[in-house]
Amino acid sequence: SLFLNQLQKDLEEVKELLTKATRKRVRDVLAAEKQKLELEIKNQPPPKPKDVTEEEKSSLGGYTVKINNYGWDQSDKFVKIYISLNGVQKLPAENVQVNFTERSFDLLVKNLNGKNYTMTFNNLLKPISVEGSSRKIKTDMILVMCKKKREEKWDCLTQVEKESKEKEKAAYDTADPSEGLMNILKKMYAEGDDEMKRTINKAWVESREKQYKGDIPMDI
Repeated sequence: SLFLNQLQKDLEEVKELLTKATRKRVRDVLAAEKQKLELEIKNQPPPKPKDVTEEEKSSLGGYTVKINNYGWDQSDKFVKIYISLNGVQKLPAENVQVNFTERSFDLLVKNLNGKNYTMTFNNLLKPISVEGSSRKIKTDMILVMCKKKREEKWDCLTQVEKESKEKEKAAYDTADPSEGLMNILKKMYAEGDDEMKRTINKAWVESREKQYKGDIPMDI
């Protein structure tokens, strides 16, 4: 720190003067001052570790890799995100950092096999408690525990996922209900096994026959 720097400069000057001083009284005063300064320097608190800047992140160890794969789960109180990383348990705990805000978190894993790993979740679906959230390091895995502000079920993790789910649902909920049903049946047919295809075909034929017999109005 700046203050420590000043003390060291003072000490150097006192030592310099001591070599030149010839009068005992002056030497005694300087020697006392030298001791005082040395003690003060010794008692200075160690420098605090700085927050890691973007430039430093890339120089921590090799290059930085974005993590895209994760699993998640929830209880009444927590949303839990599981991130697989081979060998992560061998790192010093301070190499695995998670910063939480009310609606986001970002993870930085430093120098794992010569690479850094980052993952950012913005726009979480609902607010989380920063103080109540934490991370745990397990074998080949990091578990990020986001403490829910309110005990309620989350349908998904982020706003973005919610919006894309709603768009998908809207595509099925078309103005014509039979068209929406047709889309679902076509999808089931395309993705189904032979058994599924036979079942759908059979249902299709039967509904057609009923229509022709007049059991079902034609506009359904």
